[in-house]
Amino acid sequence: MEITVTDVSDEQRYEARIDGDLAGYASYLRGVGNVLVLTHTEILPGYEGRGVASTLIRGVLDDARHRQRKVVPVCPFVTRFLDRHGAEYGDLIHDASTGAPPE
Repeated sequence: MEITVTDVSDEQRYEARIDGDLAGYASYLRGVGNVLVLTHTEILPGYEGRGVASTLIRGVLDDARHRQRKVVPVCPFVTRFLDRHGAEYGDLIHDASTGAPPE
């Protein structure tokens, strides 16, 4: 099973596809500058429990790093993912209260 993750910027979401079929998406809002506010993660019926959500969020965060973006995790799934993978992705978290990345 190959999961591809693509930014569909016109719809402000990243999509996860398996064999070309939509399996899930992560919605975002564009913040000020290079900031993405990650608002919601949805995995479609039939694709739950297959690692799609984790692969999707990993793809979103890898793309954010590649594009030198910061993220504000509002979605509970993204928040839990970052709690577990902070060593790998903690540098991408934007501190919305101060407008600066955490130290």
